[in-house]
Amino acid sequence: MVRTEILDAVRAYTDPFRVTSGNDFFLKNFDPGDTLGLKMHKEEALQLLQRGSKWLAMEQEILYAQDSWSVLLVFQAMDAAGKDGTIKHVMSRVNPQGCDVISFKQPSAEELSHDFLWRYGRKVPERGHIGIFNRSYYEEVLVVRVHQHLLDAQRIPPARLGDNLWDERLADIARFEDYLTRQGVVILKFYLNLSYGEQKKRFMERLHNPDKHWKFSASDVRERRYWNDYMHAYEAAIRATACEAAPWFVVPADNKPFTRLVVAAAIVEAVEKLDLEYPKPTQGQMKDLAAARAELDAEAVDGTTPDQPGGDPGH
Repeated sequence: MVRTEILDAVRAYTDPFRVTSGNDFFLKNFDPGDTLGLKMHKEEALQLLQRGSKWLAMEQEILYAQDSWSVLLVFQAMDAAGKDGTIKHVMSRVNPQGCDVISFKQPSAEELSHDFLWRYGRKVPERGHIGIFNRSYYEEVLVVRVHQHLLDAQRIPPARLGDNLWDERLADIARFEDYLTRQGVVILKFYLNLSYGEQKKRFMERLHNPDKHWKFSASDVRERRYWNDYMHAYEAAIRATACEAAPWFVVPADNKPFTRLVVAAAIVEAVEKLDLEYPKPTQGQMKDLAAARAELDAEAVDGTTPDQPGGDPGH
């Protein structure tokens, strides 16, 4: 399938959820249960996802060979929204050598001794690679905004902790992303939009299934108490940082197969737009290829191993 056909096929899944300007953005306008009216069976959704993963694997190989662009995928969501499963299924066919998944945990003492973007900038994917941030620098304007006592550990000078702190951090993030895009980093940001009711349902499933107990933490329920605060923080973050060069996708997360389909479509669309091609060999490389071909053609047609100098042909 040629690129134009691929782009036409995936836009139906990406356009309704893409946010490139925050001026008129309100989270309430995006339904966590939306499936665009599709009543597909799980098997049908899986087939579409596998097709998208296959396209992505093909493009990733060219991305790696070209060694010019890189792709950064940022995933943010409330607990139980399905980040890990989405990453696993969408990237299932991607070559691990060209893909890095980073899950940012509680910052270390060294990381707390630097500016809030320091540890994230060190993990930006190198050229030719896809980098996945499972949670990211947006935590600094989400969880830290909801739990402002976390700022104490960052030891910011009191004179810099003004009323505009969160607006300033969001502006810093927008400038950081602008800088990266101008260096050839393609940035896609996914907010997996889970409903309050669906989160409770998934928490209960984990509690009732012994095989899923390891996924559950009491802190998950404690964080649920701050749901409205988090929604306000997410809305503010998306409004301040959505742009054409680094768009947000507010992906419905109540239906897992549809979530994965939208994420896969967005990634395929972005990489296809790069119009990547395998690098063409230089004249010097062409000479080396010709010499190698001639040497192989000159070998014995029966494929036997040549005798080693000074060796005993009887052994």
